[in-house]
Amino acid sequence: MATTPPLHIATCTDPGSRGGNEDDLRHGAAAAGHYAVVADGAGGHARGEEASYRAVECLARGLSDPAAIFQPATLTALVYLAHEELLRTQRGARRADQRMHTTVVALWIDAALERALWTHVGDSRLYRVREGGCEVLTQDDSVVQHMVRSGLLTEEQGRAHPNKNQLLSALGIEGEITPHTSTEAIELRSGDAFLLCSDGWWDTFQPADVAASLAGADSPQQWLDDMRRKIVERAAPRQDNYTAIALWVGDPGGAAAARP
Repeated sequence: MATTPPLHIATCTDPGSRGGNEDDLRHGAAAAGHYAVVADGAGGHARGEEASYRAVECLARGLSDPAAIFQPATLTALVYLAHEELLRTQRGARRADQRMHTTVVALWIDAALERALWTHVGDSRLYRVREGGCEVLTQDDSVVQHMVRSGLLTEEQGRAHPNKNQLLSALGIEGEITPHTSTEAIELRSGDAFLLCSDGWWDTFQPADVAASLAGADSPQQWLDDMRRKIVERAAPRQDNYTAIALWVGDPGGAAAARP
């Protein structure tokens, strides 16, 4: 009988050069498995903080439910539930500073650590590093990334575009949203490493940088610490809040040994 690999988790959040932190995160374990959630809020008078808090609380509450069934429909329903909660709390708001919205990205790993599901809305991302290669598993709901995917901009042009943070979708906005939920669970391998992060985090890195940072790390916390140091060294004049959760399936040392 195969032994279930251990799951190692680390977190980091920082306000950057901003006065407050509108990012939020949660992670935990329940009967159906382990979950991690990152959200990046926006809105006037601290409403961004409220939006991200409400979103991660709603998803964490649902994924912690003993009755939760490990399937894509569960994740999608929870995202819609968080969206409706944000709409309900700001119903009747007339001024722009009374409005709020948030991105969200969530990873759900089953209790046996054999499969994973994810969902997202907005431009918070999920990366997977496997055997030295890094893949972005999400596609940003942003104007610029839509232009990149359409071939109107190169990746490099998109990174420097002045409107790169303009979102096409987020929880709490008026109108329809479409949660981007994986259609089926993917198989996990011992040594897989996942990174959930807000745009304030990923804006510093190309996927190859994420993988390179992992290659020198002995644990998820060391991985995050190395990337955080690079964000600080970059010293962006208007550094956004930056938040990340790292999850390693299996022995972190085993992941390093598998990399060429």
